[in-house]
Amino acid sequence: MVSQKISLVAAALLLPTVMAGAQSITPIRPPAAPLIVRNPYVSVWQPATRIAGHWSAFWTGATKAISGIAVIDGKPYRFIGDAQLPTNSSSTTLTTMHQAALDVTPTSTRYRLTGGGVEIDLNFLSPVFSADLRRQSIPLGYLTATVHSTDGSTHTAVLTFDISGEWAAGNATDSIVWAKHSIPSGSGTVVAYTISAAQQKPLTEQSDYAGWGSAVFATTSSSRLTDQVGPDSTVRVLAAEGKPLDGTVDADMPRAINDRWPVFAYQARYQHVGTSATKRLVFALGFERTPAVSYLGNPLPPLWKSYWPNWQAMTAFFLSDFPYENRYSQAVDKRIDRDATQAGGPQYAAICALAFRQAFGATELVGTSKDPWMFLKEISSDGNVSTVDVTYPAYPVFEYANPELLRLLLRPLLAYAETGGWPKAFAEHDIGSSYPNASGHNDGREEDMPVEESANMLIMFDSALSHMSAAQARAYSRKHYAILKQWAQYEVVNGLDPAYQNQTDDFTGFIKSSANLALKAVLGVGAMGQIAQRAGNVADAKYFSQEAHKLIDGWVKRATSTTGPHLVLAYGQPNTWSLKYNAFPDKALRLNLIPRSVLAMDSAWYLKQLQPFGIPLDLRHTYTKTDWEMWTAAATDNPEVRAQIIAAIYRFANTSNFRGAFTDWYDTVSGQQVGFVARPVIGGLFSLLVRDQVTSRLSGLK
Repeated sequence: MVSQKISLVAAALLLPTVMAGAQSITPIRPPAAPLIVRNPYVSVWQPATRIAGHWSAFWTGATKAISGIAVIDGKPYRFIGDAQLPTNSSSTTLTTMHQAALDVTPTSTRYRLTGGGVEIDLNFLSPVFSADLRRQSIPLGYLTATVHSTDGSTHTAVLTFDISGEWAAGNATDSIVWAKHSIPSGSGTVVAYTISAAQQKPLTEQSDYAGWGSAVFATTSSSRLTDQVGPDSTVRVLAAEGKPLDGTVDADMPRAINDRWPVFAYQARYQHVGTSATKRLVFALGFERTPAVSYLGNPLPPLWKSYWPNWQAMTAFFLSDFPYENRYSQAVDKRIDRDATQAGGPQYAAICALAFRQAFGATELVGTSKDPWMFLKEISSDGNVSTVDVTYPAYPVFEYANPELLRLLLRPLLAYAETGGWPKAFAEHDIGSSYPNASGHNDGREEDMPVEESANMLIMFDSALSHMSAAQARAYSRKHYAILKQWAQYEVVNGLDPAYQNQTDDFTGFIKSSANLALKAVLGVGAMGQIAQRAGNVADAKYFSQEAHKLIDGWVKRATSTTGPHLVLAYGQPNTWSLKYNAFPDKALRLNLIPRSVLAMDSAWYLKQLQPFGIPLDLRHTYTKTDWEMWTAAATDNPEVRAQIIAAIYRFANTSNFRGAFTDWYDTVSGQQVGFVARPVIGGLFSLLVRDQVTSRLSGLK
């Protein structure tokens, strides 16, 4: 039995290169590959293993088309997207290039395609600057391409890239307008297209997409580059025939996106493609809008407006900054891979790579450089603004990347609780029912999670404090001390035996006397003891610390099953069990409240519940939560439990036939998605790095 356990742990650490259809896929075959992922409205994915033959899509599944057509020595190929030529064109057949490789890193998705004796290398880069708010605020990503010969011969190549009007609005029937811009830049003139909904509806969503603002598609002009706007049936035929784009801009607007499907294209021509890669083509692609959000009725600008006067200047900077952003992103990729591999092995590094952009893609920086806030959208469920129990499971990725980001996420939540009119003694669930409007809940009507959200806020606040200097921590904790103490006292009174109420896994329903929820309350009280200590309030520090120790003693007695070696789902139900993912902050905050023997007992129980794709959330269903599984792994000292959870999550992501962005709710038996997609809670996969205190590693990169 011992040898079997050792082999299981070893197996979980292996990471073979995936081979699919004669292509290499490293380090994981993503359910959907992140392409351009920067904020809640710049979130475009490839919901297939191959980049050619399928359209890219918004996280909802709505098409946001990117097309790539290459003509190699006169023969047309499709290398991005699923463009189809009209049957009456002289070129009616597009050969799909062979995809030789797919590589996913924390910041990039790279494809290698071959055909006609050449290779096209693509990179979709969405930089993450955890310590540079100026660059992090830019709502654009990069698409780059190079081409070179693979057979030793010299070839001609014409590469045409286009995007559809679908980038401008939420529905294909929406009417759009567009414009071409020439922008002076220190590194050369930038040519850009903006595409906008004809009817701008500020601070509204249409099918989860922004109802205001403009899609931006831009590049630096050169002698080999031409462009054109027109119906897809016109522009893509020209591309397939290798004919130059003529620079014209279709003037028939406004018109519906699906009315002759206007596309916005750039074409590069190469007469002599040899074995050395051509100069890299660099495109900027994204969506700009002002204002970004509203807070209690006041529109807030995107943070990038503090650094550039308009989108034109921002876009020109972004294109000129590519060499630095590419170099920096490679350093980020290496650092995350190193840290995650050390913490949990290659499979853990792989799922962290897949999760990184997704977590940041639900956030955006707003306000001014003197007063920046970070907002978060509860993607794929309620669409709330800065939901506390969505920020909470996601917080490890932000703490790992730069603890300052966690403070920025807490800023609007604390501000509302202190000054916005929130009328209840416990913490709010969110600060707005529908993104991007943080309209608050001054009437007290919201999705109350009293014990849940109060403890979440205390734990996250203590996490942020733990990375500050003593002076900074003292000032910060004192600034918010009154509301934190209010929430902590609520937990002292109500936390040990929670009343019938909702909690973060609301899809499981209300629950009374939840052992897992009570554990969170106890740790929240413990966190308040540390907050009080940092604030210099010795009496409160002693009080809350003592209360936390009293509460944990009571919790152990009530939560331990009388019929088996495990902890229960709810008090008084001895034959029940659940993942005690809420134990994680005990390790992360060094509270050391939970007896090690109790965690060891429950960890051994988890192994008995293991299914092919993971451990269920509790005995009532076979589904689980990806984030909570990893929180559980980070809470345990049992290396086999940790290895098995990592291997199961990797196995799910690598093999499931669900083709959407990384889900946090799937079935452990079938390996299929149950619900949710593209949510920021996937940042909880970084909990193992937070436990090991591998923090602030990214913020030090240059």
